Amino acid sequence: MKKIIVLLSLSAVLLSCKEEAKKTPETVTKEEPIAVTQVIEDGVIYEANIRQYSPEGTFNAFSKDIPVLKKLGVKVIWVMPINPISKIKRKATGEKFTSEIENEEERKKYLGSYYSVSDYKAINPEFGSFDDFKNLVSTAHDNGILVIVDWVPNHTGWDHPWIKSNPEYYTQNEKGEIIDPINPETGESWGWTDVADLNYDNMDMRKDMIRDMKFWVEKADIDGYRMDVAHKVPVDFFDTAIKEMKTVKPIFMLAEAEQPGLLQNGFDMQYGWEAHHIFNQIAKGEASVTEFDDYMVKLDTILEADDINMNFVTNHDENSWNGTLLERMPNNKEVFTALTYVMPGMPLIYSGQEYDMEHRLRFFEKDTIPKTKGKYFSLLEKLGELKNTNSALNGGKKAANYTRVKTSNNEAILAFKREKGGETVYFIANLNDKEQEATIAITGEFTDYISTTAFKVDENVAVKLAPWEYHILVAKK
Repeated sequence: MKKIIVLLSLSAVLLSCKEEAKKTPETVTKEEPIAVTQVIEDGVIYEANIRQYSPEGTFNAFSKDIPVLKKLGVKVIWVMPINPISKIKRKATGEKFTSEIENEEERKKYLGSYYSVSDYKAINPEFGSFDDFKNLVSTAHDNGILVIVDWVPNHTGWDHPWIKSNPEYYTQNEKGEIIDPINPETGESWGWTDVADLNYDNMDMRKDMIRDMKFWVEKADIDGYRMDVAHKVPVDFFDTAIKEMKTVKPIFMLAEAEQPGLLQNGFDMQYGWEAHHIFNQIAKGEASVTEFDDYMVKLDTILEADDINMNFVTNHDENSWNGTLLERMPNNKEVFTALTYVMPGMPLIYSGQEYDMEHRLRFFEKDTIPKTKGKYFSLLEKLGELKNTNSALNGGKKAANYTRVKTSNNEAILAFKREKGGETVYFIANLNDKEQEATIAITGEFTDYISTTAFKVDENVAVKLAPWEYHILVAKK
């Protein structure tokens, strides 16, 4: 009798397990992937310089601060190249290679350029492990943030495996020697002597490149790429590569270029280089609002409705080589920063910018950014919140309308309206180093979003604006 009871009990347990097994696929819910299309409508992009972001210079140290970035409205993190850096012809300073430095301790200081990749499928040990990087990606995803990786498709470092295994993958001179990238207009080297130029006439190289790009989408769950010097790589390659990666998951692609052809072949966003240069010129008094207006008209004619510009006042190249915001915009960085958020497109924050960094980060050596929050951090926080929550600032595939508002002084006063989904934001600014007075074709009572004070405008009454003064106007609360 006991045996029968035991057998019946065992049968009940097995039946119960079977029933649970049936239920499991129905009861376990998989987290929905981040909606790429929405993120790019209302998000801010953050350029992560892992080496310089923290004293440790690691993925793990950066990952701890991802919730801080979320508070800045960041919805896309662009991580500068994560791959190992070549040791052969490693850049030190100026035109020197590390091999030319005799003192061993001095030589160790120079870590080389991120953009001299020795292995497309490996992690730079400086930053941590493959698992550390996967943790960075998953932490970002947990915070509703996409991760795109900086990829270098135009060239590799001199100790990349292809140099020996597939020399035909590279551009060669008449002697059959692999060469560094050449300026087609002059026939001379660009000076990027630490890298070897890839040959896109070789179809096998293209296949291997796509395979390596797809690797990170499949194995690390990244959400796309920022393509370095995208304008130097054939457009049809990207068309093929992006279609292939999209078979794995939806992705987001940023081109380091200002080239409509790339946007027509799979890229979502391009650099707003021309706008950036106009900002610098206006800040120095070398251009006026007219140049900005002409630029916006030009964009309307050359870009399609779903093309996106990345707007910025700084990035890794600008900071290290052309100057800090303190150097380039000593009295007016706030107005140009605000403009990058309210004009069509997606605004960029570069590592250290949020902490009002006042020095040029070293490019080939270890450095670090400050971590003291000040007024500028608060400004970015507030601008990020507006960008995230007000559809009138949508800048993605379904961007809000942009309408230039007339003023009696179009040379110095910029005024425009953004509008979508029943929401409206006005931007008024004096982009001049002298006080200006002008009538503005707006009438109504608003709230100044930054100061949270009431702001009344009458198109028949002139408004006085101090040098570089600006207002972001939203519906009165």
